[in-house]
Amino acid sequence: MSADSNQDNVVRLHPGAGRNKSRIHLRGRQVHLDTLAQLRELIGDQPIKRDMLIEYLHLIQDSYAYLSAAHLAALAHEMNIPMAEVYECASFYAHFDIVKEGESPPAAVTVRVCDSLSCQLAGGQQLKSALEAGTDPTQVRILSAPCMGRCDTAPVAEVGHHHVDRADAAKVLATIKAEHFHPDIPDYIAYDAYVLDGGYALLNKCLAGDYSWEDIQKVLADANLKGLGGAGFPTHMKWKFVRQEPKPRYLAINGDEGEPGTFKDRLYLETDPHRFIEGALISAWAVEAEAAYIYLRDEYPAALVILKTEIAKVEAAGLAPAGGIHLRRAAGAYICGEESAMIESLEGKPGLPRHRPPFVAQVGLFNRPTLVNNIETVYWIRTLMDKGADWFSSQGRNGSQGLRSFSVSGRVNNPGVKLAPAGITMQELMDEYCGGMADGHTFKGYLPGGASGGILPAGMADIPLDFGTLQAYGCFIGSAAVMVLSDHDNMRDVVVNLLKFFEDESCGQCTPCRVGTEKMVKLLQRPDWDQVLMAELGQAMCDASICGLGQAAANPVTTVFKYFDANLIATDLAASATPVASAGDIT
Repeated sequence: MSADSNQDNVVRLHPGAGRNKSRIHLRGRQVHLDTLAQLRELIGDQPIKRDMLIEYLHLIQDSYAYLSAAHLAALAHEMNIPMAEVYECASFYAHFDIVKEGESPPAAVTVRVCDSLSCQLAGGQQLKSALEAGTDPTQVRILSAPCMGRCDTAPVAEVGHHHVDRADAAKVLATIKAEHFHPDIPDYIAYDAYVLDGGYALLNKCLAGDYSWEDIQKVLADANLKGLGGAGFPTHMKWKFVRQEPKPRYLAINGDEGEPGTFKDRLYLETDPHRFIEGALISAWAVEAEAAYIYLRDEYPAALVILKTEIAKVEAAGLAPAGGIHLRRAAGAYICGEESAMIESLEGKPGLPRHRPPFVAQVGLFNRPTLVNNIETVYWIRTLMDKGADWFSSQGRNGSQGLRSFSVSGRVNNPGVKLAPAGITMQELMDEYCGGMADGHTFKGYLPGGASGGILPAGMADIPLDFGTLQAYGCFIGSAAVMVLSDHDNMRDVVVNLLKFFEDESCGQCTPCRVGTEKMVKLLQRPDWDQVLMAELGQAMCDASICGLGQAAANPVTTVFKYFDANLIATDLAASATPVASAGDIT
């Protein structure tokens, strides 16, 4: 049969004949009008902005205790973005509970029990088990959660947004019964008291032209003020680098204090918030920033209330333009402590670190030059101008300059934030500021810089604690989160706790970190440690990971191998409470 004959047998329908009729509904999830009305009531009259996606998700989570598929669809519709973008962002962050169609919502009450190292040492796992045994899972949900920034009061549980310090099952159950789900606001220096004590005089002089930005920069340089979030980069150099970039510029304050063992920023926000706010506004003035963004840990609900209240007073006083300070809540992602991941989160996206260069000082928030500083860094600005650079730089020991806020937790008599000379040794810090070791405990080792800063034995407690003094030992001070270990603590349990944290908090973007942390945990759980294989894996993670999480995650393992006695390690392996994995589990 010819091709022409075949074509003659084809039935041709008129396009309007009704075959393949158009759909009654659009493809994808449908938006329910009542859900859309609920969402619009939550958002109010404020204009819809793409970078506010995480804030909108918080509004829904706070109001309904979870994110339903219907609310996510309504939010995508209202923001005019794909549902996939909304879901991708919501599913990235630990503090959002997504409930799909046909799924049951979580229990009405959520209790998070901290499982960080300090809380583990203080009985956090036993607390969680007791709460699981003493509550109805249909009414109360018990979850493990990473560090809550209250390590000096371990173990800690969070009921709703209320923290229970030095928690036991009875305290937590009483909190649930009383329906005490909101944070207690501590006493702090409010706006009026701060102004009476000379607060904002420096900012007013800057705005009036009595000081140039170079005048302030010189004091910071002479004092050698460095970034106190972990990296230790000179603050005055950041100002210079950002100012040499074209306008518009932004300021972003990194308050996502997520390194296990760190809680200094929370203390300063909850006691003297305006000293921080004034420092932030001076920093914004110095780089001629269009706006200031403060990215705050969601684990700090009391600080959030304080900042909302006090920023409104600052704007009402005309010290900052209305709406010029943007306070944003994080949502439970350690990776957002990395500056470029924080920038992504501020833009309403998953907190995935960016490849560098370009650096955020060149291409940061909204692709504009951005000054990123830590809370404590800008907190010092007024004090340095009041007391002078010489006062600050004369405080150090052992060749170091300045003061450091050490967050000390673990097996000491008096944990807490200790303002001590930079370069102080671990032994001096314990003896002079912490009341020595806790009763019945013998000093075994310490973490000088949080989970990623490595672990050193008691015999190396004479090393000065400062930027640059620990690198020769494979460690670093980072945010100065010091955790003290004793003879009661098992080294396998310690390093497994730390590596599980990194495994859970890896953003998953790069394979060396995503897979490396998982494999390292399994290797640590083997009956015997293959130190050669683990060292090789740790080096691969360090060399090939995109950001500091993967690059430093193996530090606890490598330093334990290097500095702790082999017989002690063998004894701890045999006595460990960590479940032991089989050799085949590593594949």
